[in-house]
Amino acid sequence: MSRIRPTQSFDPGVLPVKDRYGLLVGTVAPRPIALASTVDAEGRRNLAPFSYFNVFSIAPPVMVVGPTLRGRDGTVKDTLANARATGEIVVNLVDHAMVEGASLSSSDYPADVDEFAKAGFTPIDSETVKPARVGEAPVSFECTVTQILELGDGPGAGHMLVCEVKRVHIAADILGEDGKADPHKIDLVGRCGGNFYVRASGDALFEISKPTGAGLGVGVDALPHEVLDSGALSANECARLGSAASVPDETEVNEHKLIELSDLFMEHEDDPAALEAALFAEARQRLEQGDVDGAWKTLLAYNPG
Repeated sequence: MSRIRPTQSFDPGVLPVKDRYGLLVGTVAPRPIALASTVDAEGRRNLAPFSYFNVFSIAPPVMVVGPTLRGRDGTVKDTLANARATGEIVVNLVDHAMVEGASLSSSDYPADVDEFAKAGFTPIDSETVKPARVGEAPVSFECTVTQILELGDGPGAGHMLVCEVKRVHIAADILGEDGKADPHKIDLVGRCGGNFYVRASGDALFEISKPTGAGLGVGVDALPHEVLDSGALSANECARLGSAASVPDETEVNEHKLIELSDLFMEHEDDPAALEAALFAEARQRLEQGDVDGAWKTLLAYNPG
């Protein structure tokens, strides 16, 4: 079912900062991107992307953005300096249509340069905070910075900006009929290692149904050992079977065998190995189609006990 992979081990503490950076961001991926809008004490705009970013609380609604100190000299980036000075930030999400501009805004321009203009984005006045939001963004979050947690003091050291969301702006064209953001329309991008990004749309999107009933799947360990030991199903396929709320009983299996599988049993009645292979193929097909219950019955039909 599963395979144990041989590994190489590293002590990140002894790696140079550049190598440590490459190791971490090249493996922890993809990461969502916060295009952070701030202003300094004089009201000058700044815009910069950060992939050390995510949602961390719903009540209250909190996001964390993680600007690091510059890797070359340990100096403070404008976003961090501005957050310290004003306690405000706007987090704009990045879709595929604006990813090149977001990347351009990462250039280390002087503090008096407006990255909105450099990146070709439109500043829109926010409602609750001073920093502007990005007019082209699919979603923007107006936030106050409630805490700044320092994780170190040398080059590459992280700082966690704890941002409480005060206002959310969602582009109307990404909303589905249910009024929620449609993942196929929002077309977000994520950051990977090096110069690589990932686009969360089209064939890259897939669904995994959660366990039904009381929310507890029967587990992979509920599968017959013949199925687990066969190696015919992948780890994901076994886990999909394990997400079922219950295992079909013998009556259900026999009915399925009579109605759905009679042709297979007749075709391979004199060849048990071929029958077993055909049943595994049928089960995999049903899993691909989302018929977890039918896959269970198909596998149990060969050996319901």
